[in-house]
Amino acid sequence: MKLTLGFSSCPNDTFIFDAMIHGKVDTEGLEFEPIIADVEELNQRAFAKTLDITKLSFHALAYLLNDYALLDAGSALGNGVGPLLIAREDMEPKAIRKARVAIPGKYTTANFLLSLAFPEIKNKREMLFSRIEDAVLKGEVDAGLIIHENRFTYQNKGLVKLMDLGEFWEETTQMPIPLGGIVVKRSLELPVQQAVNRVMARSVAFALDNPKASLDFVRAHAQEMEESVMYQHIGLYVNAFSRGLGPEGKAAVQRLFDIAMAKGIIPAREMAIFVG
Repeated sequence: MKLTLGFSSCPNDTFIFDAMIHGKVDTEGLEFEPIIADVEELNQRAFAKTLDITKLSFHALAYLLNDYALLDAGSALGNGVGPLLIAREDMEPKAIRKARVAIPGKYTTANFLLSLAFPEIKNKREMLFSRIEDAVLKGEVDAGLIIHENRFTYQNKGLVKLMDLGEFWEETTQMPIPLGGIVVKRSLELPVQQAVNRVMARSVAFALDNPKASLDFVRAHAQEMEESVMYQHIGLYVNAFSRGLGPEGKAAVQRLFDIAMAKGIIPAREMAIFVG
């Protein structure tokens, strides 16, 4: 059985999916057709229900729980891994609330966290995450919300951090920050969903146990990133929660949805989140 599999070109994604795509682990007869795209494009493809399995922002998943279930393995959660709000120079909170802010997509978890920290910000500009630093530098926007490898490069360009939204979440909830997870279509038969869950767990475990085995695949999509930065990026987003959410990870995901519903950021609903 062949299934479409969406994920980004970022090192943490190519790192965890390499083994299942290239047959380095038991796939239980499943084959995977990779669809590599930006995180917000993946979110939009999920809204269109065109992907069988995909990396998905937890913010987007809140709208799609009727269609997709969350796998236990592959999620990006952790401490000190949240998006950063950056600018050319320091800004007072009053100025931030009125600022033009570049975001990496309406349905990204980064935008959700920004809405929690600064609900007054209305002037948001959606753009590809890799363009945000330059947009701030050129004055197209006053501030930018950066994710992925840009966490490691903004200071080299003379930009400053206004807020670490991951720290904001952690201080508010005392929980790890849920950024994105791997989901599977609920329309697939339950045994297939469960097989995907097992294969994903094997792929993540293989990657963590053999970190250099995926190097060629990671490097091919890393946009000329230095190897040390690639592995710094992987180390930040791929951790014990990626092997399996466990009680703490599942509680953090549930807490994010509960807060979002209470504040009216996402629709209120009874939610079955995980693969059965």
